[in-house]
Amino acid sequence: MNILRRLYDWALARAGSKHALPSLFGISFIESSVFPIPPDVLILPMVLARRDRAWIIATVATVGSVLGGLAGYAIGYFFFEAIGEQILAFYGYLSKFKEFTAYYNEWGAWIVAGAGFTPFPYKVITIASGVTKLDFAVFMIASLVSRGARFFLLAGLLWWFGPPIRRFVEAYLPQLTLLFFLLLVGGFVALKYLF
Repeated sequence: MNILRRLYDWALARAGSKHALPSLFGISFIESSVFPIPPDVLILPMVLARRDRAWIIATVATVGSVLGGLAGYAIGYFFFEAIGEQILAFYGYLSKFKEFTAYYNEWGAWIVAGAGFTPFPYKVITIASGVTKLDFAVFMIASLVSRGARFFLLAGLLWWFGPPIRRFVEAYLPQLTLLFFLLLVGGFVALKYLF
């Protein structure tokens, strides 16, 4: 618990630094194709430290995530056998992947939008979109709308509630962190049963 508090304080202190936005962009980018930790963990302390930059922070996260989704799409489209299969195997989804692809293009826009907005593992969806050759325009629009809605909603809530939400987060940091990771794990479990 003490480590968690130090990590939160460290992120909060650096949220206003010149490296905060590039770090957020990088995390947002790699989370959409290979990295398991979503950018929300950086958005929270960044907006709480600098509410005046909430919309810039949400924009950076959205752009990074959508471009990272494009990288995931490219992995699936061009490099599935070389890279994509290993990523899906690492997360335990390779065995049911072929069954899933049969339904994917029919519901692709909704799948991308749902995964982009929820704790569902977005990287698996970006790779699957490339493998199944989901219409690129559909993929990009669904990604932009869902990722933008997610990050702007989070930034907006943090901006709106400001100091009271910061006090709440700081008072219940261990419980909120546990809830966040349960949702993250729940997304992976849900994907395992849907895949």
